[in-house]
Amino acid sequence: MKTFLSGKTKEVVIDTDGPVVIIGECINPTRRKRLVSSLQDEDFRYMLELAQSQINAGAEILDVNVGYPGVDDEKLLPKAVIALQDQFDIPLCLDSPNHMALEAALKVVRGKCLINSVNAEETSLRSLLPLARQYGAAIIGLTLDDEGITHDPEQRLRIAEKIADRAVRAGIKQEDVIIDPMAMAVSADPYACRVTLETIRLVHDRMGHNITQGASNISFGLPDREDINNAFMAMSILYGLTCPIANPEKITGLVRAADLVLARDDFAIRFIEHYQSKKS
Repeated sequence: MKTFLSGKTKEVVIDTDGPVVIIGECINPTRRKRLVSSLQDEDFRYMLELAQSQINAGAEILDVNVGYPGVDDEKLLPKAVIALQDQFDIPLCLDSPNHMALEAALKVVRGKCLINSVNAEETSLRSLLPLARQYGAAIIGLTLDDEGITHDPEQRLRIAEKIADRAVRAGIKQEDVIIDPMAMAVSADPYACRVTLETIRLVHDRMGHNITQGASNISFGLPDREDINNAFMAMSILYGLTCPIANPEKITGLVRAADLVLARDDFAIRFIEHYQSKKS
């Protein structure tokens, strides 16, 4: 299954047969005090620097999150979108829990974007699916519902199927539903990663949808987080992950290597290009 996104003119294809597409995570105020202070002043220069560094490192889509306590994201998110698209021709992933902020950004976005995220709670389905349909956006479907987060992979699959079914009934194409199986902290639950991996396998095998996830959630609270994240990322790609949300400066090498060993990079072209870009 293929999901097509676009910037002003540039198109990106997320394909269940690969190669993996990286969604850059770094435009997010969490743990980035400089970004918070610059956004408070509506100064987008640092945000644009983060965008450029992620693109240079291999991101093909940029997640855009401007939310922090006290912010008027309904005002700020569309301004951030305009600033990014004035500078770069790259698809965007609009990341906000505020449906009014998402709608304000959808009104100004150029091309086809991704909404991060919809879940199976009725309030989410009823508020966000019509927006995605109206503005032609693809969605990320997060596998939680009104009962919360289940630790049963089969139940997470059923939640993913519910989101996809409701999306199609709302007029959204099947291929425009990307599933997030929910990567939880392994420090809190020893089986958290295995549950997520099994959910990825089930969604891949039974639904055939593209799959995303936050790359760093699983290592929260642990030392040597990058080693843990990379091990989980490689396993996730093997099981069916197609478009992780991550810091490309940390995972592009692993992603290119995984694509190569999974026969998704003929003659190692993309792997060698990445290696050469690091040296230059």
